[in-house]
Amino acid sequence: MTVAKLNLDIKPLSVPVGSGVDFGAEVYNIDIENLSDADFEQLKTALYQKQVLVLKGQAGLSPKAQFELTKRFDPGADTYGHGKTLDAKRSVLHPDLKTIPHQSQVQVIGNGYFSEYEGLQNITLKHPHHRKFHKHPIPEAEDVDFTRFFRWHIDAALYDLDPPRVTSLMAVCVPHGRRQTVRYDDGTNDELNVPLGTTAFVSGEHMYNILSDADKEFVRTSKIEYAPHPYIWMTNARSLPDGLGLYSDNLELSESELPPVDPAKIKTLPMCWKNPLTGALALQIHPSAIRKIHLRSGVVIDDLAEVRRIVHRLQRPAIAPRFVYAHDWREGDLVLFHNRGVLHSVVGAFSSDEKRLMRQCNMAGSEAVEGPDL
Repeated sequence: MTVAKLNLDIKPLSVPVGSGVDFGAEVYNIDIENLSDADFEQLKTALYQKQVLVLKGQAGLSPKAQFELTKRFDPGADTYGHGKTLDAKRSVLHPDLKTIPHQSQVQVIGNGYFSEYEGLQNITLKHPHHRKFHKHPIPEAEDVDFTRFFRWHIDAALYDLDPPRVTSLMAVCVPHGRRQTVRYDDGTNDELNVPLGTTAFVSGEHMYNILSDADKEFVRTSKIEYAPHPYIWMTNARSLPDGLGLYSDNLELSESELPPVDPAKIKTLPMCWKNPLTGALALQIHPSAIRKIHLRSGVVIDDLAEVRRIVHRLQRPAIAPRFVYAHDWREGDLVLFHNRGVLHSVVGAFSSDEKRLMRQCNMAGSEAVEGPDL
């Protein structure tokens, strides 16, 4: 019997001395346009084991090939992960993304003016700045040197559609040279020095593993109910300084102010999601979109401030600086991440002359997330 030769060169991420990051890998010698089934299986196995893969040297990759690779992880998926929520002008997501006309599952994000890109004409991209989402932003005079995690999240509509399995991010044009310091500003004095415009990742599996036994039991047996149309619901609310959830100032939109709500489309998901390859559990909660906690006993915690306090306490230890992987983007990097196993955040503030163009692709899952065996 002939055994297929696996050609991918997969290496652990290089992280600073003392880092607690125990996930991620770089992938070399990969031809995405001509990826064999055997090489794809190797890639898929690596992704579910390592959670984040950086595929180097992909500068010529087309949006179509990016879509096809992303879809290969979930062949039954086809619709962009947020569906049509971007059509709603009040959505907090709307200003940040533009859809490639000939590949609707692929979005363009970035910073600066571009006269043309993949059928988009005269576009001005704006990198999300924490000033527009955080209640207490960093003073403008300090904004060049210091920044924040914009919003820790999972890529997911969290209403009607199931969360994508995998997201791909492609660096087309990125500035280099400058670094910034992320300030947590939560009383801990935590800071993290990061490359300009990094995407920050933390492991949901690590987030679960470092919990106490009592908290592990709690998260294994509890579920989160998300707000209907959550990205419209939260439009007036403002973030905590660590980007891990919202202040409870009663600024969320009422149901009467939202688009029509179908109760059957409201998502109530396990707090822990199971890795499809290893069976490991990840604490996967989008902290800004949460509304209620459903306990195994049948009790529902519906005090929004209390729900937010509980979730923040569970998640905050895992975003400590030593556990964050801050990717240093280079043109041609294609990052694949297991969206059901990590949280991530936009980071940074660009000047007007710092141009950046990225492509994002994910598709709503063809199957629901799998929770713990109870």
